[in-house]
Amino acid sequence: MDIEEFLNRNQTKELLRLSTAGSVDDGKSTLIGRLLHDSKGIYEDQLDSVKKLSGKINNDVSIDFSLVTDGLKAEREQGITIDVAYRYFSTPKRKFIIADTPGHEQYTRNMATGASTANLAIILIDARNGVITQSRRHSFISSLLRIPHLVIAVNKMDLVDYSKAVFDRIKSEYVEFAAKLQISDLHFIPISALHGDNVVEKSKNMPWHNGVPLLEYLEEVYIASDRNLIDFRFPVQYVIRPHLDFRGFSGQIYSGIIRKGEEVMVLPSNRKTHVKSIVTYEGELDYAFAPQSVTITLEDEVDISRGNMLVHPHNHPNVQRHFEAMVVWMSEAPLDPERQYLVKHATQTVPARVDEIRYKVNVNTLHRESSSSLNINEIGRVVFTSKRPLFFDPYSRNRTTGSFIIIDMISNNTVAAGMILDREPESKLPVNILPLTEKKTSARKETTSLIGEDERARRFRQKPATLWLTGLVSSGKKEISVALEKRLFDMGATCMVLEGSSLRTRLDNELDYSFADCSEHLRRVAEIAYLLNRNGLITICSFVSPYEIIRKQVSEIIGQDRFIEIFADSSLASCRKRDKTGLFEKADRGEIENLAGVSYPYESPKAPQIHLKMDEISIEDAVNSIVGYLADQKTFPLS
Repeated sequence: MDIEEFLNRNQTKELLRLSTAGSVDDGKSTLIGRLLHDSKGIYEDQLDSVKKLSGKINNDVSIDFSLVTDGLKAEREQGITIDVAYRYFSTPKRKFIIADTPGHEQYTRNMATGASTANLAIILIDARNGVITQSRRHSFISSLLRIPHLVIAVNKMDLVDYSKAVFDRIKSEYVEFAAKLQISDLHFIPISALHGDNVVEKSKNMPWHNGVPLLEYLEEVYIASDRNLIDFRFPVQYVIRPHLDFRGFSGQIYSGIIRKGEEVMVLPSNRKTHVKSIVTYEGELDYAFAPQSVTITLEDEVDISRGNMLVHPHNHPNVQRHFEAMVVWMSEAPLDPERQYLVKHATQTVPARVDEIRYKVNVNTLHRESSSSLNINEIGRVVFTSKRPLFFDPYSRNRTTGSFIIIDMISNNTVAAGMILDREPESKLPVNILPLTEKKTSARKETTSLIGEDERARRFRQKPATLWLTGLVSSGKKEISVALEKRLFDMGATCMVLEGSSLRTRLDNELDYSFADCSEHLRRVAEIAYLLNRNGLITICSFVSPYEIIRKQVSEIIGQDRFIEIFADSSLASCRKRDKTGLFEKADRGEIENLAGVSYPYESPKAPQIHLKMDEISIEDAVNSIVGYLADQKTFPLS
């Protein structure tokens, strides 16, 4: 075999990424050192260095295999792994990248980082100690990271006389624990890393074990199906325009397969076109697949920029701003729900806020604990809302589009890693639309005005207030608000109507009808109403606003002393009869997904200040009730 053929064959070999985990002194680094040594994966100069260090530290001539990976001086002095050490080696069958991750609890973030891209994890268990808290913790994190293959290596079998009974007991104990986790492929191997039993060669000391040694298992384990080749996801990283006749979109294929001539859709615009060519440095391809990096040209001129994503039209990810994830917190500074962070997902980096920390996980017991924050190395379930939509799949389906990192906006440090969940529909997730400054203090910092609020009230002969009409589509809200404005105006009041369709045309034209965008729409309305109230006006707001929690947050933005909730209560049947927009018919045909009362829940107000039973009264009666309430509350007119 000539050198060129050797290099070509080596280049096409399959790559297996694996990580090791286990308690301190379980022998992770020793195992990797033994694996590299016995498979001839250590260069001679490295081996000479390890031999010298072994003699210096241990005062004997035996090789300390842990020194192959424990590269930091602090690690060597303490005899523990602190950082993640990566090592590469190759056998005739496969190439390997090993991440030797730390075992100590305080380095959980390092362990999660090292294992995040692994196809397989080796969890070492000391045969003398059995399954301990650290074993459970590392198994939980491996399960959380959806590592497809898990090897439980029961190490130090030489110290228990290579006992089959000990191995079987540990295996049984671990299987019982693993039943609580989501582990798809579980394999057990008894080894002695120090003496090389069942590492590269089959052990003569354990003839009772019928399985293959570790290296042979690593060479043979099937990983082709680990890659998602079904869901085509191509986040655009760069737009390539070397001359006027070429416009290509470059990036890495995160998952799936793309072929020349196939139809694709651009997110978030939903524009459709066809693939004209797939270009690489070596030339054009007829097809490409994950994780190749390519440049794609399209048949049509489509507006595409960095952060957009190409997908198949009938197989696309979630396009949402509101999502929940399991988060591994990696920063010394704890997660602060009052702060805004940056979320880096695929090729997008967008501001995001924390809506709620649902719980944190005690990684030692797997119990859920309530928490208002996350500290370094803690893991929790957190709900976010991003400023722009993300294009994501659940992490359980697609590890590349289901993961993200969180960046501190001030220091630009990476503070956490997240895995997006697919547990509940978006409408069931908690959302917090309160301004960040409002959550920290009840008093806003306002622009100084020479005109006091009392002076405005005397000038307008009214107390500023927001009349918030809520109810189903076609319940009569809009008709009431228009008639009420005219009645109050004729009586001398200074007021104005804020209504959904007009605001969406101008102020909120970039928002869709998802839960997160509807919540953002109402937040903006609340801020406008607040400013109008501060300047002495009565504001009439007509919005479906179907969720109690959002209406409560709206009242906190406006001020509960100025917020008057009015429930236009009408049955769904009456609303359908009254409907002139055709929205109910579209919802019935499935053309509209989020229509309150049909395909979306509506939570009726529990204690509105004014309850209008629209099936029993007229619009004029409703207006009379509201005007009477304002007079009783001395809102308008002031004497």
